Amino acid sequence: MIRVTNLSKIYQTGSIEVRALLNISLEVVTGEFVAIMGPSGSGKSTLMNVLGCLDRPTSGCYQLDNLAVSTLDDKELATIRNRKIGFVFQTFNLLGRTSAVANVEVPLMYGGVNRKARRQRALEALAKVGLSPRAFHKPNELSGGERQRVAIARAIVSNPAIILADEPTGALDTKSGTEVMAILEGLHQQGLTIIVVTHDREIANHTQRIYHFRDGEIQYIEEVKNRVIAVADRVS
Repeated sequence: MIRVTNLSKIYQTGSIEVRALLNISLEVVTGEFVAIMGPSGSGKSTLMNVLGCLDRPTSGCYQLDNLAVSTLDDKELATIRNRKIGFVFQTFNLLGRTSAVANVEVPLMYGGVNRKARRQRALEALAKVGLSPRAFHKPNELSGGERQRVAIARAIVSNPAIILADEPTGALDTKSGTEVMAILEGLHQQGLTIIVVTHDREIANHTQRIYHFRDGEIQYIEEVKNRVIAVADRVS
């Protein structure tokens, strides 16, 4: 699904050169659940932006689903983001004045799906994360865990090839975080490829493999032998 080869990202701030990523090489096979782990400033969020086609590498090669992403123009990158990638962010990134179902519809609007079809698909996505009863509530009427579940529904509504989750439980309490990880686990069991960026070892333990980052480089790769399977008592 993903092949990154000798990828570097360098930012120029005035006369200062910031080497955010240095010759990164990694692979993620279709259907895997992988973590990118490291402290602040380690390069993990920069890598997420590159993998999500939100930023371009300075050098190196990035292939997504056998497509050389590094060679695409801005319009092509936008198409890839909309069709192949679902994003889940720590801060939810929901539109505050619209309902949960309208938030979930947003990727379908950009994809040109007609109004009736996108409403149906959005309701189905909300059902998958246990939020059908809250479909017409606005974000300020939802708990943090519910808002993140809306964000997950939005991420999966376009049937993407991969989910990129950046600190998906970072703003949540323990119970809500467990529910969110249970949902991601369920999506993985259905065959979705999921990459989670985290600094939290407990979250990384839910995945199959961890890439440990520091100072823009992969320190080491760890296979998770005692993997934790998240099971929420109740998702409603």
